[in-house]
Amino acid sequence: MAANNAKPKESWRTKLGNFEWKASPYIYIAPFFILFLIVGLFPLIYTVVIATRSYNTLTGDAGLAVCGATCNSTTPSWYGNFLWVLHQPAFYVALRNSFSIFLLSSVPQIIIALWLAWILDANLKAKTFWRMGVLLPYVVAPSAAGIIFSQIFSDKMGAINVILQEIGLQPIMWHGSAIWSHLAIATIVNWRWIGYNTLILLAAMQAIPRDVLEAAVVDGAGKWRTFRSITLPMLKPTLIFVIITSTIGGLQIFDEPQLFHNGASSGGGPNNQYLTVSLYLYKLGFVNVTPGQPNLGRAAAVAWLLFLIIVVIALLNFYLTQRMATGGKKGDKKAQRLSAERNEAERQRAIRSGANARAAAGIE
Repeated sequence: MAANNAKPKESWRTKLGNFEWKASPYIYIAPFFILFLIVGLFPLIYTVVIATRSYNTLTGDAGLAVCGATCNSTTPSWYGNFLWVLHQPAFYVALRNSFSIFLLSSVPQIIIALWLAWILDANLKAKTFWRMGVLLPYVVAPSAAGIIFSQIFSDKMGAINVILQEIGLQPIMWHGSAIWSHLAIATIVNWRWIGYNTLILLAAMQAIPRDVLEAAVVDGAGKWRTFRSITLPMLKPTLIFVIITSTIGGLQIFDEPQLFHNGASSGGGPNNQYLTVSLYLYKLGFVNVTPGQPNLGRAAAVAWLLFLIIVVIALLNFYLTQRMATGGKKGDKKAQRLSAERNEAERQRAIRSGANARAAAGIE
């Protein structure tokens, strides 16, 4: 009896089949994680190490970082490069420029993208054509966009300045003024990224149940009231995504100011009027290279300071977006709890009514 009750021994083919069944999903996704480990995670961790060292592109590692005469300190420490960067006026100029360009680009970008998505969500003729049309600027290479807008915002013979001179106005020195250069660069950013954000928001709008929108129309809500009270709150998760990605991209901006520059130097303007943090990092680590100076360590310190700033701004954006979506009132959580309790009470009432009706009809 004991021999009959024993389980049959699994063959090696069965074991191999079971292993393949369990391991195949991990094997399929392993190439991505291996590639990310090599080209993503390892450089990220190594950047932390370099940020604490007196690392030079030409001479290599010279030990822990030293702030030097800038901080009146010769003591090696892991935060020496960070102190050096925080004592540089150019870093704060670059930070100011980055925030200025970010605000001039991201705020109009999201507003216009929302408006375009709302229009494209309507019953238009040739929908596919218009939706592909708004995405075309995103497909254009940054270098091509730089060439196009260099002809528009040229100080001497740019298209805008030619028009201004034709109507008797003075030309604008786009590259010589901080505010005008920021507006020009923000225009390039908006031109490239509005269509991308429009399609993301459009996809979220199309996921909204149509019966909800139709019920609002039946109740007498106009287009603006329907958009403000129904569409916008249901877009909250997508809006948070778009705002956070715009924040990350806006504060890391490099291509547009680099291509906007038309001089022989590495960019940013003669007085750093459109120098961004990413451009400052690039110049510090790969352009202004002096033997013996920890240029790469200081550039890594700038990268991590920018990372921390982006995290703080992204969390602030998330908090503000959540507050806007809930109306920004302290009693919102209480109101939501009361609404949930009321809905549950109505559900229980409906269940009891159904049970009573079945009992009255003699249905078990």
